[in-house]
Amino acid sequence: MIINTNPGAAMAARILGESSSALQKSLSRLSSGSKIASPSDDAAGTGVAMKFGAQINRIQAAKDNVGNAISFSQTQDGFLSKVGNALDRMSELAMLAQDETKTDQDRALYHKEYDKLDDFITAIKSKSFNGVNLFQSGAMTVTVASDGTTFGASGISLAKVGSGTSVATSGVSTSASAAASVTILRAAITALASDRATVGANMSRLESESTTLSVLKDNMSAARSRIADVDVAQESANFARQQILVQSGTAMLAQANVLPQSALRLIG
Repeated sequence: MIINTNPGAAMAARILGESSSALQKSLSRLSSGSKIASPSDDAAGTGVAMKFGAQINRIQAAKDNVGNAISFSQTQDGFLSKVGNALDRMSELAMLAQDETKTDQDRALYHKEYDKLDDFITAIKSKSFNGVNLFQSGAMTVTVASDGTTFGASGISLAKVGSGTSVATSGVSTSASAAASVTILRAAITALASDRATVGANMSRLESESTTLSVLKDNMSAARSRIADVDVAQESANFARQQILVQSGTAMLAQANVLPQSALRLIG
């Protein structure tokens, strides 16, 4: 029996320290919801989870870009729809102006509305979306992936509507000019139909890209979760186990510290 060294107490203290450290780690995981409380818990997992997290953020940013591009295209189509209504009315006026029972004075009244509708179409050409011209001939480049992949949404210029020698110079003030206007307006309506089809194709592609990004983000988030997120049920069981070990270790350390006092009986 010795009193200078207490191997039992030293071992109990060591095990108690290990149990206390494990308990603190389990408590940290449960309180944070993260399986990786410290990079030392899973060095490789920390790196992979970090890269997944950055990619998920880039995917969301790309999804936001695509959403804004869809809104841009929807705004384009809204204006094109109004242009279509104006062209329909203008072609109707051009047909009415060819009625031989009407005088040029009557046609002048038709021309007033015709001219205002033409001004309306011309004004739409300068409309913008957050400072970006809605009707520019160049394609709009949209980032559609986290790696920077882009899609070129075809531009709409409205060049054949209300410009140059087309609708802007036509009119319905005479029967002859009204007949010429019908031909010009038919071409303008055909061009507008093509423009709306182009915008529709852009929206369809962008909506598909948005759906793909949503699916990709969900899968990437699930993959990151498997690495970084704690299983609460499993960790709760481990937490209870470490609590018991700490409590029993504390009790055994107290007992180990009492054992050397038995030597006093021999001395006494």
